[in-house]
Amino acid sequence: MTLTPFDLNLRHLRALSAVVSNGSLSAAARVVSLSQSALTQGLGKLERQLDGRLFERHSDGVSATEAGMQMADRAAAAFEHLAASTRGAARGGRGFARPEHLMTATQLAAFLRLADAGSFVGAATASGLSQPALHRAVRDLEQICAAPLLERRGRNVVLTAAGRRIARGIRLAASEIAAGIVEVGAEVGGDQRPGGRIAIGAMPLSRALVLPRAIARFVREVPGTVIDVVEGSWRELIDPLRDGVIDVMIGALRDEDPPGFQQRPLFTDQLVVVGRAGHPLSGHVDPGLTALGDYGWIVAAPGTPLRLRWDALFANRVAPDVPIECGSVMVIRGILQDSDLLTLLSPDQVALEITAGMLTSIGPPLPHGTRIIGITTRTDWRPTAAQRSLIALIEQAAIDTRIQENK
Repeated sequence: MTLTPFDLNLRHLRALSAVVSNGSLSAAARVVSLSQSALTQGLGKLERQLDGRLFERHSDGVSATEAGMQMADRAAAAFEHLAASTRGAARGGRGFARPEHLMTATQLAAFLRLADAGSFVGAATASGLSQPALHRAVRDLEQICAAPLLERRGRNVVLTAAGRRIARGIRLAASEIAAGIVEVGAEVGGDQRPGGRIAIGAMPLSRALVLPRAIARFVREVPGTVIDVVEGSWRELIDPLRDGVIDVMIGALRDEDPPGFQQRPLFTDQLVVVGRAGHPLSGHVDPGLTALGDYGWIVAAPGTPLRLRWDALFANRVAPDVPIECGSVMVIRGILQDSDLLTLLSPDQVALEITAGMLTSIGPPLPHGTRIIGITTRTDWRPTAAQRSLIALIEQAAIDTRIQENK
């Protein structure tokens, strides 16, 4: 059975840093308000769950193993996320000084289930917990945070502003603990342990060539890690990235780093006009905007980056007809093959169709149609070894596909 972050006792995880810094179980027990025997039993349970030794016992105290140092570091980061999510949540000056120290794994897991399901009925079905147990866990968490976390709307629930902050903190904390579980497994078991799960937010362009190539190589070189690809636009993926639902996002970068994120460029993409093979304009070296404007277009919705590029292309002239607004490359490719409509896309997105002779680029690449494609991560994200390997393979795939295109 796969070990999940909230299978671990939060109080025992919090004790790890105290043991590391004090080098003594008795001193650490006083810091976390546990008896020495309870702490000893708790650490023993953690080691059994993780299937790895976290501390070496000596006559004069204890010392952390490498796995213990890694888990203590990840646990400390998890509690910092929880602490940050509760700051300012309490109303009227009420609340506990360190509410994150009072939370239990059961409460956090139950609240996330409810936040995801949107109702106690759905959360009970998804988690296997009874509705009374869920109500009790969420009520206790609200008392600890000294703030309402939910609003009841009929049979459903909606998170309050405080609830959304807490949910984000819980997800980020869970990500840190999950990374610690993976790192302990790698330290103790090497390549024999599973590498956890990596969630990638993939914008349309990255799904065509770069990401498939990187993932195919990754599963050969780093077995045991599950890759979860979440498709969407920048607006659809940025909040899941901020919340820790996804680890990394790949696609067109913003002009400036959004607050809380860092961007790493991979390559510059230059848009082209695309139509069906045999399109009336396909034989023209440079048909010009007047000829391009004589045909109908498929373009993305107003306000999207690709639509803004298209608007700039026909600025200061009568824009062509746009009978179809669509952001799905799969749908666009199908329509283009059976019509004389045109669209604006990256060569990557239609590389297979152009190679197969179904679609063609029309005219030269657009001088003002460039986009920087890259990787976006949270500024506080600390990747595991497997995650670093995937990032390196994505960077290499970006290089390889540019070389291939330029041959």
